[in-house]
Amino acid sequence: MANTPQSKKRARQNEKRYAVNKARRSRIRTFLRKVEEAIASGDQTAAAEALKACQPELMRGVTKGVMHKNTASRKMSRLASRVKSLA
Repeated sequence: MANTPQSKKRARQNEKRYAVNKARRSRIRTFLRKVEEAIASGDQTAAAEALKACQPELMRGVTKGVMHKNTASRKMSRLASRVKSLA
């Protein structure tokens, strides 16, 4: 358990950061799920629109430190190739 004032403050900051990061991660997953559902439905235009909305959200997760850059790039690349294959 935190004893010093500094460690108590760090614990408070970590809780806040955890909540923010959790919300960001959840938001990213929602956008990813929308793309997955559009791909599953077979509608290329809807999938392309969902992917277009998803890309900035993924990169925002990278800049905020929620996700590694290569992970986001890999997800975007794989989704883009799946959307393209619907044509």
